[in-house]
Amino acid sequence: MAIKPSIAVINACTVLTDDEVKAFVPILQKQVHRDFAPAWNIDAKLEFVPTGATPPADKWWLTVLDNSDQAGALGYHDVTSAGLPLGKVFAATDLAFSQEWTVTASHELLEMLADPQIDLTVFVQPTETTGTLYAYESCDACEADQFAYEIDGSLVSDFVFPAWFEEYREEGSTQFDHADKIKAPFQLLPGGYIGVFDVTSGTGWHQRIAAKGPAAKHPRPSVGSRRERRRTPRNEWARSEEQPDSAQKLQERMMRARSR
Repeated sequence: MAIKPSIAVINACTVLTDDEVKAFVPILQKQVHRDFAPAWNIDAKLEFVPTGATPPADKWWLTVLDNSDQAGALGYHDVTSAGLPLGKVFAATDLAFSQEWTVTASHELLEMLADPQIDLTVFVQPTETTGTLYAYESCDACEADQFAYEIDGSLVSDFVFPAWFEEYREEGSTQFDHADKIKAPFQLLPGGYIGVFDVTSGTGWHQRIAAKGPAAKHPRPSVGSRRERRRTPRNEWARSEEQPDSAQKLQERMMRARSR
């Protein structure tokens, strides 16, 4: 039986109307149930929360906000004040960089489902004394908008299958991503990347980008991503110039709701 968390999709931004965000929720639901769940054995039940409403304390959150609170990030994952998974989508920043907010929302939702605690990795050990940890990210390798696909008129993110993390598989031996663009384990499409940790170098987490083709100018996680934010000391976070107050207000409403 597939894992099936309940997720509140919250509109806390000013650049999209409630109707626009609400209309996209059934599309996200279709992607998760029809496409993602069969590959990952993880489903979800989504519900829409309009602007100004108090989000349910007992659910995961996917929150659509205005401007990024991490420099270079169009979206990332965190936790709610109740300690549950929280995906952030910065719609105004997406629009400013000519990116599709729907792709970012899809990206963050799927990655939150695959690794809700942001602690899963795959260890590749070529020798007895060397090895690399790969962050268990389901959308980064194929995250560029050019590889997105359409559901009911809206673009959603491509995503890799678990086989992408299985180094023993041969090139072309199975399907590695939903759009079937990736042909081998750990292959990165143009604009794609993956977080890696070289356990022998002591350099910490860094991004490995596609060898061919330019990296995305404004990658979705980038600096301040869910992976970097959870693994980098707070005093090393890169802050964006404009600080949104919508995320703070959302957390304040949540705390008030819990205290009632």
